Amino acid sequence: MRRIVGALAAASLLTLGLAACGDDDDKDDGTKPPAGQSLAGQTVSVAAVWTGDEQAAFMKVLADFERRTGARTEFIPTGDSAATFLGQRVEGNAPPDVAFLAQPGVLKEFAQKGWIKPVAPEVQQSVQANFAPQWQKLGSYENQLYGVYYKGANKSLVWYNAAVLDNAGATEPATWDDLVKTAGLVSDSGTPPFATGGADGWVLTDWFENVYLSQAGPEMYDKLAQHQIPWTDPSVKAALETLAKVWGQSAWFPGGTGGALQTEFPASVPQVFGDPPKAGMLPGADFVGTNIIKDTKAEIGTDAKFFAFPAVSPGKAPVVSGGDVAVAMKDSPGAMALLNYLASPDAAKVWAEQGGYLSPNKNLDFAAYRDDVTREIARNLIEAGDDFRFDLSDQTPSAFGGTKGEGMWRDLQDFLRNPSDVAGAQAKLEASAAKAYGT
Repeated sequence: MRRIVGALAAASLLTLGLAACGDDDDKDDGTKPPAGQSLAGQTVSVAAVWTGDEQAAFMKVLADFERRTGARTEFIPTGDSAATFLGQRVEGNAPPDVAFLAQPGVLKEFAQKGWIKPVAPEVQQSVQANFAPQWQKLGSYENQLYGVYYKGANKSLVWYNAAVLDNAGATEPATWDDLVKTAGLVSDSGTPPFATGGADGWVLTDWFENVYLSQAGPEMYDKLAQHQIPWTDPSVKAALETLAKVWGQSAWFPGGTGGALQTEFPASVPQVFGDPPKAGMLPGADFVGTNIIKDTKAEIGTDAKFFAFPAVSPGKAPVVSGGDVAVAMKDSPGAMALLNYLASPDAAKVWAEQGGYLSPNKNLDFAAYRDDVTREIARNLIEAGDDFRFDLSDQTPSAFGGTKGEGMWRDLQDFLRNPSDVAGAQAKLEASAAKAYGT
């Protein structure tokens, strides 16, 4: 489920139109190869995890690149285990020209092994012009830029059933304290205020990451992600105590916290937006909307609405992101030309016009998105500037932040079972992190 990043759920998905960008063929926007370096006759292979509607949309992006450069492209599906697939291709001496990676940790691992190539100077210039420094940092290793973040996600939203909150006399909260008060109103009205897919540990990491980023701030978030501070740090204690204000209210979840721990993410969405609803709110990413459309009859913007994850004192509202970064696995003209194109607002526009997409490109006109819901989510991501942070668990070793039944996923599930044991949760998290980091 972590690989659904950016599978945006706006109403545009219902009217998915796979129209090409339609730019003037003679337009010189920096994405064409220099004179005398046409890519005609060359094939550029691209490996990515996308399937279905996402793959169809990306094929339109590749078609636009072909039109601009004269190159041919080949799309190679990686399956869910992209890193394993790409490692096998490298061992077989058959890497693609360009690959998309979903985790910054994998980019660093591939760079350490020499499997990916630093970008060409023109690509670096495009990235510097179109992306906030934090996105550039995420695509770099040892001060060299390797990747272009073409696709993003906003994981700092709280979706809610408008009728449930109206019935409770509640309004959209701006702070965590307001959120707790809103939850109390919803509970008093007879409906549990929250649903959460606690059976999927990554859902609980998203709760923690938003609280920690807001409360402790970006610098501490970075230190924790790199294990430069231990999970026994007072800042972690404060975040867990904040979470316990909600997680400690078992009646605030359908079936109690035990029920939450048996609920997988896809099943949590109908709990809020089904008929009748079993809960009022669902913290989650932009892709929650996809599940609303697929699995319920609720209409986004009318029945189903969202607000930004609220600020936790003393910080401001967090923006936690995910994303897919394009890297060159061959130092070829075609690979660098494609990276340069993907760094442009024009490449982002092709997918944005189709729906199901968020771009981290700050120079993409918000008007390119097909509906107001998507524009608002995208605006939240872009306006965060350098204060956003990438999903913390995706930055850690997979044994700690990305493995079912282990590490951070399991330890936060244990904490949801017993939110009163903050010290015990910290000790478990630190032991798991130390083992995964080898410290």
